[in-house]
Amino acid sequence: MTTARRAPHPVVWTILYLPFGAFSGFVTVALTFLATKKGLSISEGALLNGAQMLIQWLKWIWAPAVDVTLTPRKWYVLSTSLSASAILAMSAIPLGPSTLGVLLLLIAAASFVNSVVGMAIEAMIGGCTAPEDAGRVSAWFQAGNLGGAGLGGALGLFLIVSMPSPWMAGAIMGGLFLACCGALRFTPNVDALHEGKGPRAAVVGVVADLRKMLRSKGGLLSAILCVMPIGTGAAQVVLTQGKVAQLWGAGEREVELLQGLLAGLITTLGCFAGGWVCHRVRPRTAYAGIGIGLAIVATGMALSPATVTMYVAWSLLYSFGVGLAYAAFTAVVIHAMGKGSGATKYNIFASLSNFPIWWLGLVLGVAAQRWGPRSMLLTEAAFAVVAVVIVAASNTLVGRSKLPEMAASE
Repeated sequence: MTTARRAPHPVVWTILYLPFGAFSGFVTVALTFLATKKGLSISEGALLNGAQMLIQWLKWIWAPAVDVTLTPRKWYVLSTSLSASAILAMSAIPLGPSTLGVLLLLIAAASFVNSVVGMAIEAMIGGCTAPEDAGRVSAWFQAGNLGGAGLGGALGLFLIVSMPSPWMAGAIMGGLFLACCGALRFTPNVDALHEGKGPRAAVVGVVADLRKMLRSKGGLLSAILCVMPIGTGAAQVVLTQGKVAQLWGAGEREVELLQGLLAGLITTLGCFAGGWVCHRVRPRTAYAGIGIGLAIVATGMALSPATVTMYVAWSLLYSFGVGLAYAAFTAVVIHAMGKGSGATKYNIFASLSNFPIWWLGLVLGVAAQRWGPRSMLLTEAAFAVVAVVIVAASNTLVGRSKLPEMAASE
């Protein structure tokens, strides 16, 4: 049970979440951009992010361990330290067809460790955040995720191509990860939720918390929304690849800025805008609407002239939309999950949402390889429109049920 529930300023969550976001950015921007330049095909380059997203999809399996064993603070220090070591190892392996298998295994293992970084923070947030603060907290939280991804992607790519040896880039990134642990001093003292119980009783308690949440309209509709390919931003990873960017005449410099540092700044602005919207509009409604907006952006980019200017303009707009979507997703989850078993509940939703990001990213990689980047963007837009129609129908059906609107708070 939480012994101190006074929430810190949400900027603390931004700092703590940077290692999680930066790790993702290092894979999706730095390594993915270099993939096709090192002899990999577009579809093979998409596997780098696919290895990471597969683990992010499955992380609900080990999330209960964070709720029932060590405290969130201890989990954060342990997982961040291991993530720092993992990114050093990833940068030390030469990228190419002969090392692809080894690198994919390492990315998957590192993503497993890095997932616990997020879980530890989510457990702390779940223990001290009121539902009415969901919009505000989601904005700062996702600023660390997406802003960190932009920073990790841009800085990682810059360091890899600039340093005498690639491992040096990993060492610098790892050092920055460890520095983020300093923000833990401002976090509330959240103990392991079922501390003092035996392993079986602790797991039973987590399952009971989860069941209670999913037996409410808010929990069930949020779960349905998360599993749909809405607001995934999956095309962003494919647009990062060198061969794809070349269609618009964009090179390493544009990708480094637009899919890295500048994208991080723009998505951060999108996060705060999304948090503002979700403070005024029901988060589930906002999330679906933002998904349609991203589909419109993808369609616009597909139909526009293939110039560097268009690549810049649409990429910036797409990044802003991704920030809106991710902040709305977090607001949906915080609003639905209530108190208790925060790491497990959040990561059930996160795993559901990562599933469409994972499979859609692979589908878009194949679409870009076979039919070109324009068709890839139209494919993403079509999936989003169909998904929103399904969500609207589900909202009508579940709304007529006798389930309570929200899970009862303890």
